[in-house]
Amino acid sequence: MLLEGIFAAVTTPFYSDERVYFRKLEANMARYSRSLLAGMVVLGSTGEASLLNDSETRDVLRVAAEATAPEKVLVAGVGRESVSGTVELAEVAAMLHYDVVLVRTPMYYAGQMSTPAVLNYFRSVADRSPLPVLLYNIPKCVPYQMPADLVAELAGHPNIIGIKDSSGNVEVTSGYVAATRTSSRRTVTVTPIFEAVTARMLAQKAPDSGSGAFVSAASLSGGAALATAPAIKTRSREVGFQVLSGSASATLQSLEAGASGAILALAACAPQACHEVYQAWKDHDLALADEKQSRIAAVNKRIVGELGVSGVKYACDFNGYYGGRPRAPLLSVSADERKEIESLLAEIRN
Repeated sequence: MLLEGIFAAVTTPFYSDERVYFRKLEANMARYSRSLLAGMVVLGSTGEASLLNDSETRDVLRVAAEATAPEKVLVAGVGRESVSGTVELAEVAAMLHYDVVLVRTPMYYAGQMSTPAVLNYFRSVADRSPLPVLLYNIPKCVPYQMPADLVAELAGHPNIIGIKDSSGNVEVTSGYVAATRTSSRRTVTVTPIFEAVTARMLAQKAPDSGSGAFVSAASLSGGAALATAPAIKTRSREVGFQVLSGSASATLQSLEAGASGAILALAACAPQACHEVYQAWKDHDLALADEKQSRIAAVNKRIVGELGVSGVKYACDFNGYYGGRPRAPLLSVSADERKEIESLLAEIRN
């Protein structure tokens, strides 16, 4: 699977009584589908994945997939404390036609997460996962910093295709790029303009009776009119181990260091502003890219880095998405913090 561009780490909406607000999730995913995002990550750390039970997790994955346009790459956060629990959710994601699973390091037994234990965990998940695995380095939430040599070793697994680095440290990101530069390259299916071909694009069926384009019965020599679905035109492309940044404050620097894209919490509330950094970089306009990066760096530091999920959710509310309250034990932002977020986003509306 091709992982290039900007991906939104989406939030999980809740009612005031903390039930999942599925209608708002549908609305958010439909709106992201109309943006220039390459795709969305469902149930990452911004999605409060650790606060949902397995039944809720399955339902969120299902509703999000059903509401998302087929051409958007979908990544499912499925990390659990055990190999079996992670693989079980990866199988659910595969049945729902997700493209990739995002897997963090287990954290409850952090003191016993030695290099051999971490290697065994990710290899065991990758051996059994029906979907490609994207490693997740997030030392802010999981007390483990994945060393570059460990990532390089895991990059040799045929079902581990990349890593999301949410350390916020460009040196760590560039270290992953350098350590995996000689990893085996993979052939991925892309469109004629080299965009990702998703599982949902391939799973689309011919139109049902009464819809779609039909051949007139009068124009046939005999028999009933048939519905036809146009074939997806594809081509192949080779990619290496794909490193994605998890920090909107360091997107440009990470791209310059060799990252293929970024998965950003800020893109949940400001997808256009985040995409503009990538687009300017893709157009080789580094001056514009730097200007666009500077525009969001301080905003990201305060809203995402300091206020966290609660800040991102209120920012979503302010920018026309549904954020709502976080689930306890997380607290909503205060009145003063809401005013601060509104001021920060005054010129970054989406």
